Amino acid sequence: MSGHASMKTQTSSDSLSGQPLWAPTKTQAEGTQIFQFAREIERRTGQTLPDYQSLWRWSIENTGAFWDAVWDTCGVIGDKGTIQLQDGDQMPGAQFFPVARLNFAENLLRRRDDGIAMIFRDEKEDERSLTFADVYEQVSRWSQALRAAGVTSGDRVAAFMPNMPETMIAMLATATLGAIWSSASPDFGTQGLLDRFGQVEPTVFVAVDGYFYNGKTIDCLSKVREVQPQLRGLKKTVIVPFTHSRPDLSGFVDTVTLGDFIAPYAASEIAFNRVAFNHPLFIMFSSGTTGIPKCIVHGHGGTLLQHLKEHRLQCDIRRDDRVFYFTTCGWMMWNWLVSALASEATLLLFDGSPFYPNGRVLWDFTTTHHCTLFGTAAKYIDALKANNIRPIDQYDLTDLRTVTSTGSPLVHESFDFVYSAIKKDVHLASISGGTDIVSCFVLGNPLSPVWRGEIQGAGLGMAVDAFDDDGQPIPAGAGSGELVCTKPFPSMPVGFWNDDDGAKYKKAYFERFDNVWCHGDWIERTVHGGFIIHGRSDATLNPGGVRIGTAEIYRQVEQIPEVFESIAVGQDWDNDVRVILFVRMKEGQTLTDDVKDRIKKQIRIGASPRHVPAKIIQVTDIPRTKSNKIVELAVREVIHNRPVKNVEALANPEALALYKDLAELQN
Repeated sequence: MSGHASMKTQTSSDSLSGQPLWAPTKTQAEGTQIFQFAREIERRTGQTLPDYQSLWRWSIENTGAFWDAVWDTCGVIGDKGTIQLQDGDQMPGAQFFPVARLNFAENLLRRRDDGIAMIFRDEKEDERSLTFADVYEQVSRWSQALRAAGVTSGDRVAAFMPNMPETMIAMLATATLGAIWSSASPDFGTQGLLDRFGQVEPTVFVAVDGYFYNGKTIDCLSKVREVQPQLRGLKKTVIVPFTHSRPDLSGFVDTVTLGDFIAPYAASEIAFNRVAFNHPLFIMFSSGTTGIPKCIVHGHGGTLLQHLKEHRLQCDIRRDDRVFYFTTCGWMMWNWLVSALASEATLLLFDGSPFYPNGRVLWDFTTTHHCTLFGTAAKYIDALKANNIRPIDQYDLTDLRTVTSTGSPLVHESFDFVYSAIKKDVHLASISGGTDIVSCFVLGNPLSPVWRGEIQGAGLGMAVDAFDDDGQPIPAGAGSGELVCTKPFPSMPVGFWNDDDGAKYKKAYFERFDNVWCHGDWIERTVHGGFIIHGRSDATLNPGGVRIGTAEIYRQVEQIPEVFESIAVGQDWDNDVRVILFVRMKEGQTLTDDVKDRIKKQIRIGASPRHVPAKIIQVTDIPRTKSNKIVELAVREVIHNRPVKNVEALANPEALALYKDLAELQN
């Protein structure tokens, strides 16, 4: 696509003069898979699609034809059938490829040679790798063992596991049978596990004996002992040794180690159960910070097609690329990462703290193995910046083409940091979507320029817009509104578990605007065709009736050198709402009156007088979910003396006590 192809790579200093931070050269653009995809669409349709925006426009105006082309171009294994899209004007209700038959795992296991499929490193710096042939053979043995344990199509397999090869192999084996996979990371507490797995009633429960984090060995068997008797319908528990070679299984019922579970079965050809396009594949969970987590069901076809599109077209992932994402099995980015096997890429898996024994650990691992895509959370990039960790000064990053960031908005200054401290000519893709769609609404692409502070654009096939309160589109540069999607897409949930009439599903996304997906993010369209996320719309602040995104405040506060991070909430006060800002200071720093004044001045100048908090209060910790998202809603509940409905969803629930009954909030 030649529209942006002539632009040269830019550095962050250019952003201040109205230039992009990065753009592909003509050679780079024309070497991408999305460029070739656009040429294929031109051959099919006779249209001219000179740039990403024109391709995106075609993709949302020709929904069925677009996803049909993705199926063909990405070589999906299965029977597509003759119908691309049925009831395409209905949300919910649209059906993609309603007569198709396929299997997610068959597509991820298409490669069976001696190339490296997975490289795993733990906190003790122990490493091991598996070839594509190894993975296929292990999935074969697991698949036979699961079937022998009574798992059939539609049954659930639940996993309480770290981000390690055994977890991915167990998931793939589950999918081969048409059974349904659900996972949680080993830092979940007993109640958090029961809130999730108690709803889905697994036939088999897979659990690790323990894990390593921040230099400590943490036991998991005690939690498994508590959870196991409370899972109705459970037939077998499989313990995966990680911290001990022979874990103690005394006190367990119908429980075996992984070695004993698969020992009776030799690797053989896998009999993949090809299922309907919308046959359930994953049950994933909402964060659960406002109640018991919703059980969101995703299907084989929609998950596969969306991930193939995002990997190959939006991220240009290719055969033998090395793909890394810092994630746990309780976050949708784990599901996104494993799908890179369908592009025949190598997965780089890490489990442990990203700052143990120091802040270089992820770069030590990924550069050793020639990482091409480095994926992480925005908060990790902020932490690198706060600790002055500069990979560009210490590592050979020649192989690194793409850095992706998600989990929370990536502020403008963090864009600058990536280009100054990580790599000057890297494609930085800030991405945003969610567990709800197991993918992205807005993300990067390798054809368009990267502008400071902006997500590059909507994903192909995703009719994303910003709506005002009356359901009208907000023009680019004219303000913020609700993130909506006005046309169906294949990775919409199949539904919610135990929601037979679909009432909960419809209420979650389609109650605000008729026949339009309303996601719950507060978003702004930019004049460059990109987007800026300002936070969750239910966490927006509303002083004086003006809606303010919390990310707008955080961006300014994080420019104050003494501040490590912050969280802003609205407090009901005097028949209005006032903004309360809590700040966590860097080690050795204190929130003095001078620092408060500088914070207020920075917010006033950098955002607006409306954004300036009424109170600024120092705290020693900020509560966050297990996927590292700060939880404004939980803090808002605490300062109003209202109960937080599900503290089990938090990684550090003890932090909530810091916000309770504060004298500063009484006047």
